[in-house]
Amino acid sequence: MKNRFICEAGEICDRLYFIKKGMVRGYFVSDGIELTTWVDTENEVFTSITGFFRNQPCQENIQSLEETYCDYLEYEDYKYCLNNFPEMRQINRILLEEYYILAEQRVYLARIPNAQKRLAYYMENMKPHIVERIPRKHLASYLAIRPETLSRLLKERH
Repeated sequence: MKNRFICEAGEICDRLYFIKKGMVRGYFVSDGIELTTWVDTENEVFTSITGFFRNQPCQENIQSLEETYCDYLEYEDYKYCLNNFPEMRQINRILLEEYYILAEQRVYLARIPNAQKRLAYYMENMKPHIVERIPRKHLASYLAIRPETLSRLLKERH
């Protein structure tokens, strides 16, 4: 369902999700403003990292942005698979690598002081193929720029 909350801040997220179709974002609220921290689409995995791996309340909200269909693995099943299936350890290693790469990209993106250069970095290194699908306000929030600035920069790119 579009705009459905998969997990809200303060809840325990004990599932690791795989997106079959759709788009999901993570965000938190600061001073009444929603700040998007990530956006995932088809064939990507998401969860609340502290919720899933530490059984702690998640710090962010996870919300679908489109009609979204996911498969999921509950934490206890995840642990069982790691302990009983060697191929799951290989999958886990790949997932860990992907999470670290994406985290590194987000940290780098957040440190670029110029909005135009942040957008360029996103378009060149991250997920340019989904720019037209992401609601502008969420992409602007993710890039830490005003929606008007994002619109202007996107027009200049064409």
